[in-house]
Amino acid sequence: MTTLRPPPLTLLDKYYGQDAQTLYSTTVTVTGGDAGHGRASGIARSEDGQLVVDLRIPEALGGPGGGTNPEQLFAAGYAACFHGAMSLLAARSGIPIPGASVHVTVDFGRDPIDGLFKLTAHTRVRLPGVERAVAGELVRNTERFCPYTKMARHGIENVVALMPPDDDSNS
Repeated sequence: MTTLRPPPLTLLDKYYGQDAQTLYSTTVTVTGGDAGHGRASGIARSEDGQLVVDLRIPEALGGPGGGTNPEQLFAAGYAACFHGAMSLLAARSGIPIPGASVHVTVDFGRDPIDGLFKLTAHTRVRLPGVERAVAGELVRNTERFCPYTKMARHGIENVVALMPPDDDSNS
């Protein structure tokens, strides 16, 4: 049985270079399923097969529920990333954080600016047994370090491209 361990603290080492340095890359493909609609009946599958999720519109949006949705997946990724970043920073500072939890609420709603849609994320951190001032500093440092928080605050580089019809690759 493999023993699970946290990542090495060397992930906290700064990188100095001209271009972004990719440390990991993954591809998730969504197909339309029975309704031919990724959000209503889609299937999300990672290239390594470790993630296979049925997507469904939640009941709150008029759907049947019974599956996950993009907002839940985003909230899970955000919470996991923030928790991981916070754990690394806490370990480097010698701050034990047993029982720490990160709760991310993602709201899908209407945008008053363009009348279309927008997402809002609310992150709440619980650090039982950690002195409040120390916990506050750790959370502020994590905000500066966590890639999801940086993406939410500053945006993300995003390239959208149409693949040739005969290209079945995940790239």
